Formats: sequence, C-alpha cells, structure tokens
Amino acid sequence: MRRLLPEPAEDVDPYHEYADAPGVRIGMVMSLDGSVTDAEGWSDGLGGEADFRVFRTLRALADAIVVGAATVRTGRLGPARLRTSLRERRGGPPAPIVVVSRSLDLDWTLPLFTEAETPTLVVTSRSAPLESAPVPLIAVGDDEVDLPAAVRALADMGLTRLLCEGGPALATAFVRAGAADELCLNIAPTLMGAAHRTPLVGVLDGPCDARLTALYEDEGVLFARYSLRR
Repeated sequence: MRRLLPEPAEDVDPYHEYADAPGVRIGMVMSLDGSVTDAEGWSDGLGGEADFRVFRTLRALADAIVVGAATVRTGRLGPARLRTSLRERRGGPPAPIVVVSRSLDLDWTLPLFTEAETPTLVVTSRSAPLESAPVPLIAVGDDEVDLPAAVRALADMGLTRLLCEGGPALATAFVRAGAADELCLNIAPTLMGAAHRTPLVGVLDGPCDARLTALYEDEGVLFARYSLRR
C-alpha cells in the first residue's frame, strides 16, 4: 500500500496507518459508480485482496464489530477470526461482533451465536422479546434502537472503538443519528451499472459534511478516510 495523502510514502503498513481509530468508524467498499454491492448482491467481489487486507486490519483494530440484523439473516456472516499475524499485533482474540436488531428476529442456531471465540452481543430495543435471546443483550430505546445510547453502553463495557460494517441501512442509521466519527471508504476500480447499484447510504435528514484526512492506493483500489462532522 502507498500513501498519497497527507504525506506521500511507499510501502506503508495499513495497521499503523489506521491505528488511530476513532469512536465509531464505518468501513465500506464501493464501486466507481457508487454501488456497495456486486452483481450477486454482496460486497465480496468489489475490492479484491487489497480490500480484504484493509478489511481484516480494521477488524483487528476494533474493540467491537457492529453489523445489522439483515446481514446476519443472510447466514453469510460467521464469527470473527484473526490471522496469526494480526492476532499477535492485536494481543488477543478477535473483537466481538455486535448485532443491531430492533425485533430480535434472528436465528440463534447460526455459528455467529454458537461458535464465536469472543461471544456475540446483540443491541436491541426494550420492546423486543428480551427473554427469547440466549446471548448477552443491550436494550436501548423503547421501540427503536437508540444508537447513541448503544455506543455509550458499549463504551461502558470497554468497547470504545467500534467498526460499523453495515450494511447500508445500518451505516445510514449511524450517520442520521450523528453517531459516526469516520468513514473508511474503499473505492474499487469497477463499474457496476445501474442494474446492480446499491447506494452507500439511504435517506438522510440533510447533508453530512466529510473531510478527507488520508488517501491510499493498493492494486488499483483507492482507500479514503473521511472525518464526519457530527
């Protein structure tokens, strides 16, 4: 990976470059024409190995990895794992995955809940059937999940550096709530076309200003870091 901004440099270490993780970081990959999914409806095919290297790095640097319930319901999301080199640098097991689910309509038999090295947590609303969940719950908000309150509750547990991996609905909710500090946007050298376009975020109350703080390139993928104004 080479750094283009703020000070150009060759062969930089992603772990070092991204180490100054803020409170809530959104990590997403996007095609050149603005889609966060490929033709199959997933992000896997967009950024290639370069994207996966940064993806794994962001996970290793996080205290918790936050995902939406819709992503979990696909069954494609397994427990977080770390390669040996990243485990050594992190100094311990992978961060817990935190699922945001208003209703707790989840399949508790999935490996995400039954085989995770670090137990999976679930953030939900107080109106959900709390007694039905066999995993630790954080109930914030009456009928909807109160994301700022969830961030505070996780911080009280020592989980201060959160990585939101989306999907787009959850990323939108964090931005709308003013709870996101940084967007790490990986721009893949791919055009998906209108038939397969899934936007990064949905409807916002108004523009959210962003400031470019760093820019990198690796294997044709651009890695941009934006500070988001709360």
